[in-house]
Amino acid sequence: MGAGPGKALGIRNHSSDFLSPWSVLTNGSDASREGGLEIGAQCSDEPRGPGAVWPPPAACPSAWPGFPSVMARFWACVAGAGFFLAFLVLHSRFCGFRLPPHLHFAFKISWRAEEILYRLDVDWPMYSEYFTGATFCVAVDSLNGLVYVAQRGDNIPKVLVFTEDGYFLRAWNYTVDTPHGIFAASTLHEQSVWITDVGSGSYGHTIKKYNSFGDLVQVLGTPGKKGTGLNPLQFDNPAELYVEDTGDIYIVDGDGGLNNRLIKLSQDYMILWLHGENGTGPAKFNIPHSVTVDSAGRVWVADRGNKRLQVFDKDSGEWLGAWNNCFTEEGPSSVRFTPDGKYLIAAQLRLSRLLVAAAPPVGSIGRCSVISTIQLADQVSPHLLDVSAKTGAIYVAEIGAKQLLTLFTNKKNGLFTKRHLTYRMHEPCR
Repeated sequence: MGAGPGKALGIRNHSSDFLSPWSVLTNGSDASREGGLEIGAQCSDEPRGPGAVWPPPAACPSAWPGFPSVMARFWACVAGAGFFLAFLVLHSRFCGFRLPPHLHFAFKISWRAEEILYRLDVDWPMYSEYFTGATFCVAVDSLNGLVYVAQRGDNIPKVLVFTEDGYFLRAWNYTVDTPHGIFAASTLHEQSVWITDVGSGSYGHTIKKYNSFGDLVQVLGTPGKKGTGLNPLQFDNPAELYVEDTGDIYIVDGDGGLNNRLIKLSQDYMILWLHGENGTGPAKFNIPHSVTVDSAGRVWVADRGNKRLQVFDKDSGEWLGAWNNCFTEEGPSSVRFTPDGKYLIAAQLRLSRLLVAAAPPVGSIGRCSVISTIQLADQVSPHLLDVSAKTGAIYVAEIGAKQLLTLFTNKKNGLFTKRHLTYRMHEPCR
């Protein structure tokens, strides 16, 4: 039977009426007909007259006894496919597994929804006229709120000291020939600064320890004499070092010199382990240029000439893996981690670019996954960088621009409260 206008169809005419979940609502007498079936007409349990199609194949799913089980199987398949794709994505991200090309593209799109992590701070430092040479390296002493910048040039101060707010404090030039890398390793009882010197003069090919005012405290290597020896220890163009709170020292020696090696020294300067062969295989180097240690006890080396980051266990020196998929265009010149350990920051000198990558979980190296890129101005040449443990700010020594770029984090959780990258001469990155 037809229904009067305004009456909702799909109500079964039994002793206790109910609304079927498969019912179709219509406006009554205007129901259309298709193939002899009233679309939107009442779904009954029996034919409704001559010419009616029974069982109704589409309009009344409830008339199909097996229909609910078919739908259950369909949604179970959908859920299973979704779970499988999620597994592939996570496995690819953390275990180094490569997705097929058509899935890899979709995966890349989903992970590349970039958050703006950093922006420029155009107010750092307060006065830029102190940069009178080529700025090669920077170190942040977060414990005391100091930033050390080392520059090269004739008749200029080689080391500049600023507050983290950008105020100039002092400069010194004692026994520094040609600085390449610098590291601030202060404790509650001592403020110390280490500098790698690649000069050919009487202070070159050494690694020197100073106090905050530039007084020489310790010299590693043979001053003015390059070499490959281990006893006594010699260097040739030592690139950079990283000093742990325990006093253990990690040195990358070989910015184009005789050596291509990673050395770990104890706090009393004894060699604990060493990787020291030129080559492209695991634990071999071609211009090891920067070194850092993450919170999981892994040593990361910017193997610049081989276009990769290599990773080692800090206690045993065991090779753990490498990242090279992020550096197909150019190898990394510098590497550091953010204070929360979530991100790795790498500089690419000739591309004038910084990469922000997701740090791998404990127990896995996996593949490099870039979260964000920061394109700097052409030919500014970011050489080495450091990150403030207090604010999360990134400080970048730029050879081409002859200045220090400061980037402040844009995050507002935990330690990160205000800013990102700082570059004084150009517009913000984003």
